[in-house]
Amino acid sequence: MAQQQDGMTPGEGRRLLALPGVFTVIAALLVAVVSFVILMGLTPIKPDEATTLVLIAVNAALVLLLIILIAREAIRIIQSRRIGKAASRLHVRIVALFSVVAAIPAILVAIVASITLDIGLDRWFEIRTRAIINSSLSIAEAYIRENAGSLQGTTLSMAGDLDQNRLLFDLDKGGFLKFLTEQANGRALAHAALINEQGAFVMSAQTGADFPMPEAFPEVIEQAKDGRPVLIPPRFRNLVGCVIKLRDLDDGKLFLYTVRLVDPEVIKARQIVAANVAEYQGLANNRTSTQIAFALLYLGVTLVVVLSAIWTGIAVADRLVRPIRQLIGAADEVSTGNLDVRVPVRITDGDVASLGDTFNKMLAQLKSQRNELLSAKDQIDDRRRFSEAVLSGVTAGVIGVQFDGSISLVNRSGEQMLGVLSADVEGKNLSEILPHIGQVFEIARNSGRPVWREQTAFYRNGVERTFNVQITVEDSDEEDNAYVVTVDDITDLVTAQRTSAWADVARRIAHEIKNPLTPIQLSAERIRRRYGKVITEDREVFDQCTDTIIRQVGDIGRMVDEFSAFARMPKPSMEETDLREALREASFLVEVSRSEITVERNFMETPLPGRFDNRLMAQAVGNLVKNAAESIDGAMLDTPGLKGVIRVDARLENGRIVIDVIDNGRGLPRENRQRLLEPYMTTREKGTGLGLAIVRKIIEDHGGTLSLHDAPASFHDGRGAMIQIILPAGDAPRAPSAGGSGEKQEKDRKVDHGV
Repeated sequence: MAQQQDGMTPGEGRRLLALPGVFTVIAALLVAVVSFVILMGLTPIKPDEATTLVLIAVNAALVLLLIILIAREAIRIIQSRRIGKAASRLHVRIVALFSVVAAIPAILVAIVASITLDIGLDRWFEIRTRAIINSSLSIAEAYIRENAGSLQGTTLSMAGDLDQNRLLFDLDKGGFLKFLTEQANGRALAHAALINEQGAFVMSAQTGADFPMPEAFPEVIEQAKDGRPVLIPPRFRNLVGCVIKLRDLDDGKLFLYTVRLVDPEVIKARQIVAANVAEYQGLANNRTSTQIAFALLYLGVTLVVVLSAIWTGIAVADRLVRPIRQLIGAADEVSTGNLDVRVPVRITDGDVASLGDTFNKMLAQLKSQRNELLSAKDQIDDRRRFSEAVLSGVTAGVIGVQFDGSISLVNRSGEQMLGVLSADVEGKNLSEILPHIGQVFEIARNSGRPVWREQTAFYRNGVERTFNVQITVEDSDEEDNAYVVTVDDITDLVTAQRTSAWADVARRIAHEIKNPLTPIQLSAERIRRRYGKVITEDREVFDQCTDTIIRQVGDIGRMVDEFSAFARMPKPSMEETDLREALREASFLVEVSRSEITVERNFMETPLPGRFDNRLMAQAVGNLVKNAAESIDGAMLDTPGLKGVIRVDARLENGRIVIDVIDNGRGLPRENRQRLLEPYMTTREKGTGLGLAIVRKIIEDHGGTLSLHDAPASFHDGRGAMIQIILPAGDAPRAPSAGGSGEKQEKDRKVDHGV
C-alpha cells in the first residue's frame, strides 16, 4: 500500500488500529474467566440473580464490541475476496481454522455446564427434597396447633366454671376476681381477662406475667359471639390466645379472653422453616428463568472465547498475508492511474522485500514515461483547441469528410448555414445528407486535384441560396486521405454584386436615354401645335401618332426616373420618431384613392419608437401597400366580386419592430420567390422590377430585414401574400447596409469568405 500522511506506514497504521482489538480481546477473556469462576461458586461472590444479570450485561457488552470489531474486519475481508485480491482465500481459511479450533471446546464446555446445572437443579427440586422441606414446616405448624387446641379446651372449661359462679360475680366482684385469678394460675395461663363487646378489659386475673396482655382483635370478638371459642394464632410473638362468650355473666355481654405462652424456640424454628420453604418455592417457580440466565451467561462466555479466537485469527492472518496484500494494493492503485504509490520495503519480509523494491523501480520508470506522454498530449490538446477555435470563429461552414465520404465533423457555422447538427450527421455519408455538396465532393475526389472549387445552388428553408464549395485534400502520408469541405454562402454577395451592376446600368441608361427624351417630347408637341390645324386628311391618325409619341416618352421618362431613384438612393436621415406616423401615411394614400379596397390597421395603440427616416419608411411601406393593391386588382379580374383587403400589422416583439403587410390578392410564386427582391425581377407585364429592390434597400439601410411569405391561414383562408419587415426598436444595434437581408448576412459580408 502507499505511504500514508505524516510519515506513517500502512503497517504502523494497522498496528494502531489493532490496539483497541487487543485490549478488547484481553478484557473479554478476563471477564469470561471471572464469570465462570463466580458461577462455579469458587469466590465469595454469591451467584444470585442480580450477580448473574450483571455478568450477563458485562459479557454482552464485550461480545457486542467484539462483534463490531470482527464485523469491520469481516467487511474488509469480504471486500478483498469479492474483488479477487491475492491471499484473500488464505486469509479466510486461517480465520475459519481459528474459529473452529476455539469454538468446539467452548461450545462443549457450555453444553457440559448447562447439563451440570440442569442435573443440580433436578436434585434440588426432586420429590424427596420437596417432601422433607414441606414436612419440616408441617411439624412446626402441628406443634402450634396442638398448643392452640389445648388452650381452646382450657378456655372452654374455664368459661363453664365462671358461668357457674354467676351469683358471686353479681354480689361480690372482689371475690369473683380472686376466683378468676385462681382459675388462671391453676390452668397455667399467662393472662386471663373478661372483656366486653368493644374489647375493653372489664376484669383481669393477677397472674404475675412480666408482659402486658395484648388487646383482642375486634374481628375475633365478632366471631366469638356465636358461642364457639375462637383461637388467636401466634404471629410475631410466642403467644397463642382464645376468646369465648360467657352465656350467664352480665346477660351474655362478656367474653373470656385467655393467653398462653408457647416455646419461643418453636416459633423461631417455625419462622425459619417458613422462610426456607418460601425461598425454596421461589427457586422452584423461577427454575426456568434461572436456567435461561445461566445458559445466557454460558453462551456469552462461549461467544467471548469464539469471537476472541476469530479476531486473533484475523490479526494473525493479516500478519501473514500483509506483504502480499501491500503489493496487490499497490498494483490496484497503479491500475487506477496512481503512479505515486510505493510499496513499503522491510528486510524482515525476505524475498517479498526484493520484489517490492523491483516493483517500486518499475513504478518510477512508468511515472517518468507517463509524464512525457502527458506533455505530448497537452501539446496535441492545445493544437486541437486552437483548431476548434479557428473553426468555430470562421463564418464559412467547414465539414470534415473521411476518405469513404462519411462526415467526421461540422463546425458551428456549417450547422447554422446548412441546417444540420454535427452530432446527428457524424458517420453518415455526405451525399445522403447534403446531395448537392456531395455531388461536388465526388467530382473533386475523382479529379485527383488537391483543391477543387465550384459554385452550387439549392434551397434552404424554402429559399434558393448560392454556395461556394471548396474541397481540399488533407496533407497526410496515408493512402486514404481525409477531406476538408468549405462551404460559403455567397447568396448575398452575388445579390449585392448583381444589384451594384444593375445600379451602374441604371445610371448609364438614365444618362443616355433621359437626355434625348425632352427634345423628342417637345418636338412631338410642337409638330402637333404647328401642323395640327393644317393637316386635314388623316387628322385622326396624326393625332394618334403624336399622342403615342408623347405618352410613350412619358412612360420612358417615368421608367428612367425609377432607374435614377434606384441608382441614387438617398442616405437616410435618422431621427427619433414613432414609426406609426409613417405607416399611417403609407396606408392612407391607398385608402383614399382605392375605395373598393378595405385597408385595416393594427398598430394604433402600441408606440413603435426608434431611429428612422420617416420619409423613406413611408415610401417603402407605401410601395408594399401599392403592390398589394395591384395584386388585388389582378385577383379581382380572376375572381369577380372579390372584396379586396389589405392589412398593415405592426408590433414590438423581443426588442424588434415587426411589420406585416398582408393582402388577399394573387399571392407570390413559390419558385424563385426571393429573387423578386432583386432589381428588374417582376411578375407583372408593365412592372419595372425595381419596387421591391428599392424597398429592400431602404429596409437594409435601417438595419432591418425584408422577407416574402404566403398570407397566414387566419387571413382569408391563407389567400394572398405577406411581406414582413423586421426593424430594430429603440436603441437596438443596427447592422450596416451592404445589400444583404439579415444580421447574419451583414456579418458575413464584413469578413472574407472562405477559410
